Amino acid sequence: MTLTPNRETLTPDPSPSERGESEPLRRPFGRRAAVLVTVAALIALTLWMIGTPPGVMGKAHAVGYAICHQIAERSFLIDSLPMPLCARCTGIYLGVAVGLGLALLRGRLKASRIPPWPVLAVFAAFGLLIAVDGVNSYVHLFPGVEGIYEPNNLLRLFTGMGAGLAMIHVVLPVFNGIVWARPDERRILDGVRDLLAVIAVAAAVAVLVLTEQPALRVILGLVSAASVVMILSLIGTVIFVSVNRQDRFAHRLRDLAIPLLAGLTVATIQIGLINILRFALTGTWEGFKIG
Repeated sequence: MTLTPNRETLTPDPSPSERGESEPLRRPFGRRAAVLVTVAALIALTLWMIGTPPGVMGKAHAVGYAICHQIAERSFLIDSLPMPLCARCTGIYLGVAVGLGLALLRGRLKASRIPPWPVLAVFAAFGLLIAVDGVNSYVHLFPGVEGIYEPNNLLRLFTGMGAGLAMIHVVLPVFNGIVWARPDERRILDGVRDLLAVIAVAAAVAVLVLTEQPALRVILGLVSAASVVMILSLIGTVIFVSVNRQDRFAHRLRDLAIPLLAGLTVATIQIGLINILRFALTGTWEGFKIG
């Protein structure tokens, strides 16, 4: 006797999409991960807050202390005190803030494609400019050594601003392509016209720094320090996601809560360790001295 398989038993159950139902959302980070990340974040942030100079500006200077030489002669001043970051680093991280803010206003915050090659070519030129100006400024630290030209804080600010714009318009699309399940397939900048508009806004922000208004410099100094934390947190988030092999997991903004908190924790630990090392070597929270 020949056995005929029952067709019903061989037919797989229809998927939720075939039944007209929505696919269940993947939850890669459960309650245990949330608890561990939250506890780690609280410990790292508490220790950093306790161990750094008091006040909002004190914390901003501590952030700058981890990534910037903070040489007073190469920084813009708020009254008689340097801004949290030197002129060049202020430009870089204000450029990051401008690029991020405009991406938000233009609805491109989730864009996952980098700009087209003409824009990338301009960004490469910005990178070359900051490299030349940086090397030229560095050689002037040595007595008797003359560079190509006399460096100044205006050039440091504007070359830094260009580098910051280049940084955020590459880092943000890469971040979006890694974390979002359905990233925005548009470019973060469509072409040179978009780039010129971004440059115009960045130049206007740079002019605000040059007005020498203490209140404006306090605000822009805090923004630049916050941008340092933001960039390091994005990088830390990508590391956390990659280590857990959970790329393209986020469907909603709240899905990013735990990974972003983990990224902030990584950034805080990184800044804190550099703070400890630099303070151990110098014994002061002040910037480096020339001469």
